Amino acid sequence: MNILQINSSARSTGSESTRVADAIVARLRASNPDASLSRRDLAAQPHPVLDETTLQALFTPADQRNAAQAARVALDDALIAQAQAADVIVIGAPMYNFGITVQLKSWFDALARAGVTFKYTENGPVGLLKGKKVYVAISRGGFHKDGPTDAQLPQLKAFFSFVGLDDVQFVFAEGMGMGPDSVARARASADEQVNAVLV
Repeated sequence: MNILQINSSARSTGSESTRVADAIVARLRASNPDASLSRRDLAAQPHPVLDETTLQALFTPADQRNAAQAARVALDDALIAQAQAADVIVIGAPMYNFGITVQLKSWFDALARAGVTFKYTENGPVGLLKGKKVYVAISRGGFHKDGPTDAQLPQLKAFFSFVGLDDVQFVFAEGMGMGPDSVARARASADEQVNAVLV
C-alpha cells in the first residue's frame, strides 16, 4: 500500500486537521506495516498558484516550452505522479472562511490535468484517478456540517468526483474555536469517527 498524506493547513504545527490526518495514517500503517508513506506539507512547501504564466506554460506544447515553462510544468507533473502512485490519499482540510485553504486549492489546480487525471467526452467529464481510497480530515472553528454555511464539503465532493476519486470518507472536528470544552468534544468525536471509518 502506498499512502499519500496531504496537509493543507497554513499552520505547520498545532493544526487539528493535520492531527486527525496523522491519526488516520497511523491506523492505516498499523493495519498495513509494509505500507509506504509520502507526506506533502503545503504550508512548509506551498505549491505555486495557478496564474497566467502557469497557464501559458501548460497550454504550450511540451516540445515548444522554454526552460522556465518546462520547470513550472514539471512541478505539477511531480504532484500528479505522486497522486497517481498512491493507493490511499489522506488529506487534512481545515475550513478557512467557509471554504478550503488556498494551499489545498493550489494542489487541486495542479492535480486537475485534462487528458491525465480527467478527460472530456461527449457525455461529459470522466475522472481518471480511479481505484483509490480517500480520507479527508476536516476541522472547523464553528459548526457547519449539513448547514447553509458549508460551502467546503460540496466543493471537496465535486472535485474528487471530477478526477475519479469516488471512494471518499470524511472525518469532522467542528467547534474548534469555541472554547476548551468544545475543543475536547471535537477531538473526541473526530477520534471516534477515525475508529469508525478504519475498522
